[in-house]
Amino acid sequence: MGGWQFLCLDHVRAFNTRYNFFDGLSTDEIYAAQSPLAGWEKTAVKGGRMAFSIGDPHGLFDGPLRQSRPRPNGPAARWADTGDAQALGALGLDRGAAPADIRRAYRGLVRRYHPDTNGGDRSHEGKLQAVVNAFTHLKAAAGYKMESNKT
Repeated sequence: MGGWQFLCLDHVRAFNTRYNFFDGLSTDEIYAAQSPLAGWEKTAVKGGRMAFSIGDPHGLFDGPLRQSRPRPNGPAARWADTGDAQALGALGLDRGAAPADIRRAYRGLVRRYHPDTNGGDRSHEGKLQAVVNAFTHLKAAAGYKMESNKT
């Protein structure tokens, strides 16, 4: 069928031991096939050096790099109050933050500033209080309740 050979495992092993990929090739062709750059195409010279690229017959890698593509706009800002912006700033977040982001930032900052995790060092109490006040404010905000009720 179609030039395919269906063999058992023992016959496959015997076939593979006799198979020679380089049979019928010249010395130069063998050297080119064994080169570490086999499969890469030489392209234009860049900066005095030969540049290489992989063949891309379907154009999958054409166009700008993924990092340089414009990103879609994020969700609309749900934090309208000035106090919301200040509270988000205290947590290190922007106006596009979701309630899950707020909870994650709050937990991380409480772990960082709490005296129990700092060997009793109370020098960060002011920062801890600001984080707790910011989280309390945001939990009471309409944007937090609106988003939390969706899930």
